Amino acid sequence: MASLEDLIPTVNKLQDVMYDSGIDTLDLPILAVVGSQSSGKSSILETLVGRDFLPRGTGIVTRRPLVLQLNNISPNSPLIEEDDNSVNPHDEVTKISGFEAGTKPLEYKGKERNHADEWGEFLHIPGKRFYDFDDIKREIENETARIAGKDKGISKIPINLKVFSPHVLNLTLVDLPGITKVPIGEQPPDIEKQIKNLILDYIATPNCLILAVSPANVDLVNSESLKLAREVDPQGKRTIGVITKLDLMDSGTNALDILSGKMYPLKLGFVGVVNRSQQDIQLNKTVEESLDKEEDYFRKHPVYRTISTKCGTRYLAKLLNQTLLSHIRDKLPDIKTKLNTLISQTEQELARYGGVGATTNENRASLVLQLMNKFSTNFISSIDGTSSDINTKELCGGARIYYIYNNVFGNSLKSIDPTSNLSVLDIRTAIRNSTGPRPTLFVPELAFDLLVKPQIKLLLEPSQRCVELVYEELMKICHKCGSAELARYPKLKSMLIEVISELLRERLQPTRSYVESLIDIHRAYINTNHPNFLSATEAMDDIMKTRRKRNQELSKSKLSQQENGQTNTINGTSSISSNADQDSSKNSDYDDDGIDTESKQTKDKFLNYFFGKDKKGQPVFDASGKKRSIAGDGNVEDFRNLQISDFSLGDIDDLENAEPPLTEREELECELIKRLIVSYFDIIREMIEDQVPKAVMCLLVNYCKDSVQNRLVTKLYKETLFEELLVEDQTLAQDRELCVKSLGVYKKAATLISNIL
Repeated sequence: MASLEDLIPTVNKLQDVMYDSGIDTLDLPILAVVGSQSSGKSSILETLVGRDFLPRGTGIVTRRPLVLQLNNISPNSPLIEEDDNSVNPHDEVTKISGFEAGTKPLEYKGKERNHADEWGEFLHIPGKRFYDFDDIKREIENETARIAGKDKGISKIPINLKVFSPHVLNLTLVDLPGITKVPIGEQPPDIEKQIKNLILDYIATPNCLILAVSPANVDLVNSESLKLAREVDPQGKRTIGVITKLDLMDSGTNALDILSGKMYPLKLGFVGVVNRSQQDIQLNKTVEESLDKEEDYFRKHPVYRTISTKCGTRYLAKLLNQTLLSHIRDKLPDIKTKLNTLISQTEQELARYGGVGATTNENRASLVLQLMNKFSTNFISSIDGTSSDINTKELCGGARIYYIYNNVFGNSLKSIDPTSNLSVLDIRTAIRNSTGPRPTLFVPELAFDLLVKPQIKLLLEPSQRCVELVYEELMKICHKCGSAELARYPKLKSMLIEVISELLRERLQPTRSYVESLIDIHRAYINTNHPNFLSATEAMDDIMKTRRKRNQELSKSKLSQQENGQTNTINGTSSISSNADQDSSKNSDYDDDGIDTESKQTKDKFLNYFFGKDKKGQPVFDASGKKRSIAGDGNVEDFRNLQISDFSLGDIDDLENAEPPLTEREELECELIKRLIVSYFDIIREMIEDQVPKAVMCLLVNYCKDSVQNRLVTKLYKETLFEELLVEDQTLAQDRELCVKSLGVYKKAATLISNIL
């Protein structure tokens, strides 16, 4: 268990560890110095150190945060020893002018023994000691220019400086750029916003104590440092106020109310200081002399002498030391808890990255085989729906294949209208062509065959599309079934995917060919004896019923119109006569047996047409489409006198264009064939909807599932390929290396903290 005084050095070591690793996730306790330009920040820091070491000038001088670690050492400390890399003011020095970026500002010759007890060290120049504080000043200027440029730009990257001296208290401060309101000279137009954001990045963290510096010769209401501090610490719990330049206040005024906390209450209070004057600096008066002069000022001042023990830079140093110690002591348990969490998270992340790749051929062979098996298992389980990593937000794997079969393919088949591309004239033409020069006694079966076969082919396109969709889905499954471990080896993963993709491509064409053959099989033989096929008798009966119903509705419509007309007739006898006619008409619709006369006549007419019993009165059209009469009209001589010359070749060619109206027989024939086509097409559609998914599963999906592992081993399990396949992804290797580094840093930090808790 370390003493309380070791807390600040321990935190300093933690900062060094974080800086060396480039990792800044701990939010360590710090003390940030905030103030406007020319508020006296630099004078306070130099007085705390006891040496002049900060760059001075007009405009923005501090353009990068300066993390200043003050380390108190005893005069007999073992740290004070010969250092071969030390910078001694008595050494012969060769200076490099220009302070170019990336160059060392100083080169030293000579190795005389060094007995100085004060020096500085920069973390960006590890192991190099600066005994001349003017050299420290030049190095700060050079390092600022290296990162932030030579103009007036600023940078968030800090400069870390350690000062070892027996004349300082253990303390860690961050000197931040001075707040400015108006860009001057080469300063960027948004300089105020840049500086404000940089300051807020530091002071917004709960572990940061704020040292708000305000000059006494400016109204406290206008203090920019207190305004920023209030934004992040509205209750003033972690803000220490510092009032500088008390000796420059107007005569008759004082800051007693401010220092007493009556005007602007802060939990940690205000401290008044008197800065070193420019004249003292020019006269090279020591800091010790300035501190004695400051104490004398407060002790003899008529107003401040009552609080003189709580004023001055020496008191401020003690207050900052004690406040920071207390703050660190309060925050260390939280830091330790955060460190343990970070260690656990980093170990889990490192486990996901895996260890370093296999080095021997045996290990490589085992690893390749293991990853192959895992890949093929993931591929199969994704199709079967047995994967442990199943998506609950959307369909995936085998579920999407089922969706293709049931919804996409099924709906596309149902949307096909088997007669949409068949007009009545097309059907009539097919009937005529199928009979040749012979007259038709029945509806020709050949016409049905000619018409239904092209319609069955309409099922081919959606069936082929079903095959393609399943193939595409299998390709997606293939690309998604890689594991986190496999991601380490991009070459192996790409080769696994390529082998399976090649297998899928091989099976695509046989599957397409088989599906096409299914359609050809159904077109090859039209089985009109299928039990579900609608018979011609049933179809005709349904047609006749439909026609009777339509005729009855038409008759009722005409009768209704007649009744309306008779009601409006003035002559009453007309109405009576009309009613009598209607009764007579109703009675005439039925024969003596009560049979529907119209139905009987229609049926007889149908039978006569189809069996050729009644040829009388059938209209005959000549080549011009004009109606001619045949036997039964007494014009036999006219028919006999017709010559083939009366029908020119042009007239025959114009038969299609003439499109004479359909006879009643032709209408019945066309309607009958259309219904038979629909019935037979529905039978084939149902079979195709069942057979295509089965074919796809057998020839594509199941085949690939059964042969994927064997194919992978055959293609990739070769000793000559192992080294190439197991080349790690460069980005992942870098991430693992960073993870290993972070874990080491966190464990080292945890060890440091455990020594003081």
